[in-house]
Amino acid sequence: MTSPPIISVHDLTYRFGDFVAVDHVNFDVEPGQVIGYLGPNGSGKTTTIRMLLGILRPSEGSAQVLGFDAARQSEQVRARTGYMSQKFALYDELTARENLNFYADVYGVEDQSRTEELLDQLGLTPMAKQQVRTLSAGWRQRLALAVAIVHQPQLLLLDEPTSGVDPSARRAFWDLIYALVAEGITILVTTHYMDEAEYCNQVGILNEGKLLAMDTPAHLKELLPGRMWDIVIGRGEQEQIDQLLPVLDLLNSTPGVLRASLAGDQVRALVENQVDQTDLTTILAAAGFTSVQVEPAQSTMEDVFMSLVETR
Repeated sequence: MTSPPIISVHDLTYRFGDFVAVDHVNFDVEPGQVIGYLGPNGSGKTTTIRMLLGILRPSEGSAQVLGFDAARQSEQVRARTGYMSQKFALYDELTARENLNFYADVYGVEDQSRTEELLDQLGLTPMAKQQVRTLSAGWRQRLALAVAIVHQPQLLLLDEPTSGVDPSARRAFWDLIYALVAEGITILVTTHYMDEAEYCNQVGILNEGKLLAMDTPAHLKELLPGRMWDIVIGRGEQEQIDQLLPVLDLLNSTPGVLRASLAGDQVRALVENQVDQTDLTTILAAAGFTSVQVEPAQSTMEDVFMSLVETR
């Protein structure tokens, strides 16, 4: 027998006056998954989470969370859900252990060993006696996660949890997410980092309040309408600087090229399937760009996002 969805959203909509922050969004989240909610700042990710928690009442539509109506039964939802906000709701003057003990009391956690268990599980024991104000962003991030799961929730909502931390802390945090899913927690995580979508079982792509797609990262990349190529320009730094923008402009005005964009010190092009490596090399050479290499490229979630945004 199939388990019911942990989250089931139907035409979920929220308006701030005339501005539609979330526009008729529909999706289901199955148990035991990591769901990425991907989009730029201001796309409606946080507003969606606030409606799932019952903090905001939808203008239209509904959200069922853990079998409860999020708008009408928000207390039941919050008691069974962990939430980690963008700003890490921690008390700077308290130590890491005191913060965790405080939130354990708030959630009515009776097991006195739970705090020490979490400090150990998340590698926080060496920082337990330090005031939160003295902790780095990465340690504060871990402590905020500990606070969010101290009551052993079934569902964890993480709102931009890796914003503002360094790449190594971001990678370590995703290792913690995987460990929590292995324990049976379902996780929905919002992010504007395109590479983080690769870590998720499914990814919802949100832009201007609209959910453009929701599927596995692999399937989303398979749906790209064409093939990706990287155009590597010359060998000298000055040559790259001089030619990057002219090559970009040329490709964006070439029939058969669906989109060209800058990717570091090279140009990345999505082209129709019939346009091959030889075609691109010939087009570039005819325009005087002879010291370039055209190389096949793997699609990324950023390519998927840009393609979806441009076709809507």
